[in-house]
Amino acid sequence: MSEITQPHDKFIRLLLSDPEKAGTLVRERLPKEIAELLSHEPPELVEGSFVDEELRGHLTDRLFHVRTIHGRVAMLYILIDHKSYPDQFIGFQLLRYKVEAWKQWVRENPAWKRLPAIVPFVFYHGETEWRIPTEFLALVDAEEGWRPFLLNFQFPVFDLDTVPDHLLSQHPRLRAWLVAAKYATRAGKQVQIKQYLIEVLSNAGEDFPVIMRYIVETYDNYDEPTVREIIHAVRPEEENIMMSQFAQDIIAKGKPDWLNQGRQEGRQEGEQTGEAKMLTRQLQRRFGNVPTWASEKITKADLSSLEEWGLRVLDARSLDEVFSD
Repeated sequence: MSEITQPHDKFIRLLLSDPEKAGTLVRERLPKEIAELLSHEPPELVEGSFVDEELRGHLTDRLFHVRTIHGRVAMLYILIDHKSYPDQFIGFQLLRYKVEAWKQWVRENPAWKRLPAIVPFVFYHGETEWRIPTEFLALVDAEEGWRPFLLNFQFPVFDLDTVPDHLLSQHPRLRAWLVAAKYATRAGKQVQIKQYLIEVLSNAGEDFPVIMRYIVETYDNYDEPTVREIIHAVRPEEENIMMSQFAQDIIAKGKPDWLNQGRQEGRQEGEQTGEAKMLTRQLQRRFGNVPTWASEKITKADLSSLEEWGLRVLDARSLDEVFSD
């Protein structure tokens, strides 16, 4: 996995690990015929991934169980494309991954009589506009009269570049995530949207440190003064702690060089405090209230342990899995 893709992957997977945000996103962006038949229950995340190892440099995925208003169980398969240009074979990838999801479901439900519906959904935030046909048969070389006899499906595409910023979501916290993701692959527009970014980040609540970390990792045109300006405008009391934390976590990956300057500011204490606060927020979003025993482990942990637990939150099924040795 490339260095530029890794932060994209973590960021979008973390966004879609939150049932509330994931539910809001799909209800706003799926076709009306699908969205209006979904129940109000939040989608249930199914752990694991179906993306091939060699493709994980630009693709990641999330699979959810959902229910319809008529009580049916269905699956929602979200494929996230991080490439700067669309993958022309993504319809074929979706077919393969849908089959794998059905095979997993059959193993878990050996007495099945009918398969659940799987709705594919592509989340794309590459630099160029999506212009690839959004149906599987576009990849099949067949006679026109054969279409009724061939497998086909359509897949909705949410291309962030085609949606005005203020319409990315009606929900302020989700909009902050989507605006950050939209411009991470559009370096030429990052300076222009700084003030709007400050505005949306002001409504990000407890998600602000996570989104800001992603911005530091991926926004090539943001230097140290720009990052400090954004943090100071949104959360001035956390400016030094956050800058110190970014220096520790990100400079080791070679991006960006200006973070060297911040490594000396409240280094060890600031780093561990910032990482502990971020981990606690992630756990609260994923599992609800954090029990006392987990808070105590976080308080006593060293920096490397906190970082490792922060990565595990993305895929762990329980608190015990996050903190397992």
